Parts: sequence; structure tokens; C-alpha cells
Amino acid sequence: MMEKTDNNKPIFFEEFNVNESLTINKEDIVNQVKEVFDPEIPVNIYDLGLIYEIKIDAEKNVEIKMTLTSPNCPVAESLPQEVSQKIKNLKGMKSLAVYLTFDPPWNQNMMSEDAKLALDIS
Repeated sequence: MMEKTDNNKPIFFEEFNVNESLTINKEDIVNQVKEVFDPEIPVNIYDLGLIYEIKIDAEKNVEIKMTLTSPNCPVAESLPQEVSQKIKNLKGMKSLAVYLTFDPPWNQNMMSEDAKLALDIS
């Protein structure tokens, strides 16, 4: 496991022994990510719009591109790690890489309708 912070390298990367009979899918990843909450906002980070992209290639390598509500977010170090820990419990992937980006910057328009409703934002 290695941690990197520049934009071209993952903040988290790990390789796994893949079981060829198991297949990772986006829905399972989304379900795991929905269990991660920003500690300052009572909404999961997927519905907040902090997950920009989930990619699974033909070789079962998983890449997650995510952001934070602000570059100065107090959970800047722990939130990507929590996402990584949740996803790496899933079976059927060869590797997991999590990238942190602030381009484009997060804004409230990225939130799901459920998140806006929960936070009383119209």
C-alpha cells in the first residue's frame, strides 16, 4: 500500500489476489461508498457528489476519482482512506486506486436531489 498526494498519482493504491470467478461491479462500489459520511454533513459522500468517477477496466482494476467539499477540509487525509477501506473489502478486483482532485471544485449543484432534500437546499 502506498499513499501519494499529487494529482497524477493515487492517494491510495493496493493490489489484490483476484479470484477469476468473482466480478466487481459499480453498484457494489457505490453501496460501499454510500456508507461513508462527511462528519460535518449528515449525508453520505456519494449523494454529496464527492465521488466524481468510478472506473472498472477489463482486468478488474478499479479507479475512484473523488474530491472534498474544500481543499482545507478537516478530513482531507482520513476521508479518502475511509473510502479505500470500504471498497477494498469487496471481492473480485485486481487493484484499487483512489485519486483526490479539486478540479472541478465541488459545489452544491453536484449533490443528489436526496442530499439537497436532507439538507433543506433547493
